[in-house]
Amino acid sequence: MTATLLDPLESDVKGIAELASESIVILDPAGIIRYWNPAAERLFGWPALAVCGTDGAQLSPAPGDEANAWSQLLQEGAWEGRVRRRTRDGDVRVARIRRHLRYDGAGTLRDVVEYARAEPEAPGWTGAHDPVPDRSMAASWEIDVAPAADILARLAPRAPGADTSERDELLHGLVNAAQIVEVNDRTARLVGGNRGRALMAGQSVAAFWPLESRTILADLILEARADRECRSVQRRLASDGILRDPLVTVWRAGDDRPDRLFVAVDGVADDDRSYLYLRASEARYRKLIHYMPVALWQVDASHMGKIYAELRSRGVTDFAGHLDDHPELVEFAAASVPVTDVNRCAIELVGGASVQDLIRPVGYLFAESPESLRRVMIGRFSGRKNYSEYMKIRALDGRLLDVRFSVTYPEPLLELDTTIFSLEDVTERLRIETELRQLQADFSHAARISTLGELTSSIAHEVNQPLAAIMTNAETSLRWLARDEPDIGKVAQLTTRIATSARRADDIVRRIRSMAVKQAPEPVPIALNDVVQESLLFVRHEIETRGIRVTTSYARRVPKIVGDRIQLQQVIVNLLINAAQAVEASCEADREIHIATTAGSKGEAVLTLRDRGPGIDPDHLGQIFDGFFTTKPQGMGIGLAICRSIVAAHGGGVSASNHPEGGAEFRVRLPPARQAS
Repeated sequence: MTATLLDPLESDVKGIAELASESIVILDPAGIIRYWNPAAERLFGWPALAVCGTDGAQLSPAPGDEANAWSQLLQEGAWEGRVRRRTRDGDVRVARIRRHLRYDGAGTLRDVVEYARAEPEAPGWTGAHDPVPDRSMAASWEIDVAPAADILARLAPRAPGADTSERDELLHGLVNAAQIVEVNDRTARLVGGNRGRALMAGQSVAAFWPLESRTILADLILEARADRECRSVQRRLASDGILRDPLVTVWRAGDDRPDRLFVAVDGVADDDRSYLYLRASEARYRKLIHYMPVALWQVDASHMGKIYAELRSRGVTDFAGHLDDHPELVEFAAASVPVTDVNRCAIELVGGASVQDLIRPVGYLFAESPESLRRVMIGRFSGRKNYSEYMKIRALDGRLLDVRFSVTYPEPLLELDTTIFSLEDVTERLRIETELRQLQADFSHAARISTLGELTSSIAHEVNQPLAAIMTNAETSLRWLARDEPDIGKVAQLTTRIATSARRADDIVRRIRSMAVKQAPEPVPIALNDVVQESLLFVRHEIETRGIRVTTSYARRVPKIVGDRIQLQQVIVNLLINAAQAVEASCEADREIHIATTAGSKGEAVLTLRDRGPGIDPDHLGQIFDGFFTTKPQGMGIGLAICRSIVAAHGGGVSASNHPEGGAEFRVRLPPARQAS
């Protein structure tokens, strides 16, 4: 049997001894307990973390008998008999025991394996030999109260009941200052929040102990420390949603470790979760997390939840304003909120070698985007369910990555919460999008240049008008100056006209130059009516020479939009040129274009441009905005495609249809300024 026993001292995987119904204890050759399974906890009443590392003979009320049994074991290699052991409650438990020696490959005594069952007459023993259920195990803690030395000193001389409020504050302070040395698996499962035993060690006991019973625990600590014989003290608690009617037992570790205490909590899990169910549930959770194709960070932000609760109790509602006044709170969160687990995608994303590379405070995730952490905290404080944004992170190998960061906040907002961060690497996607935007800008610029080429005669006419006026006024001015008695007043009037015409020519050149120059879009709040009027200036001469009537209808309450003025002018000019070409072949009475601006039903700004031409072939309606689709012999088919992409980039849409009374109608919808990105 010994040969088939999985040795939990040499393996990370819990062996069959954890599930055995028989008490199994492993002692080293000197009798020091090295392993103590859950069945031994149930049989002898000591949690494993309280006895491992201690001399097994100290548990015997008859040290002489124990020494004789140990001597026979060493001589014969095996021993069987009845043994009495003290329980943590001071009772004596009688058990029938078998002990066997184990040797290593070199023949040296390695350890002693002990199997035990209770004698039938042993008090408190049911005789059941089923696998030890989870409910039969105590949630065991070893705690260190040394950090609470000052509080213990202040509590010691006080009489019970005196200055109750101050005493309660000190008791809470005692539990806050006490640190976890070790816990068993059941404790980690019940209150650890998937953090695991190793991550609980070193943290405050208060971080895992229910708020409503902290003063009771503190009282038990005081009572246990005052008992010179190391006897245990107990108190039954009200159900707390974790265990039903839990019984808390506290006792000192011994005179050699005066600040160490053991705490055992017995009780049945409140939701009837069995040990196997919990293990299976935990396994499913970890499997789900680790095999998700998204980089995930599990974060323990429980202590920040307490800070938020305290701030709310103090009346803080504007948390963003509070952070402006206390930026150190963001730094504190970055340095104190620990990452408790990550999956393999997270390790791959940041270029780590193992989980341990990423198990540290979350600050490294926000080193390149500190404002992101601030927004995450505001989202948590304001009770949002989740939050997402784009930000940058620095990988462990120095790469700067663009990521989509998302956080899922716990519900309800408990002290023991688990927050999940997910990061998606979008570096390559953003690079491609940047290239596409640049390509689109190049096409858009090319289309503008092409449009200006079509408007050459109109541009020349527009520029020539003020230049001709300048020339006429200048010549006239010279004639007035050449008179025997120069008319200075008339010359001043003509000079004013020259300046006005020069400014007009300058405006025209500047407008054409802005249309021709290649520049990045500059979104600004603008009025759609102004953009339409500026666009009409480009095509005025073109329309007039073709004998086309343009009627306009500008609504007064068209909402302002956010956009690039030049790009939107390009859209309108393109639609106007198409409309002018459509009505050109009509009789003069039907050469008409109507432009209207209105406010849409959803608050958007709407531009409608209708012509009285032949309309759009119904077979082409579905393709008219496709790239390189054209019905013109010399057309390139990119004008309307670029119009659609420009409008889409502004968050709007453009559509085409045939009007019931004839002609084509284009409708452009643009979101109001408050919704535009």
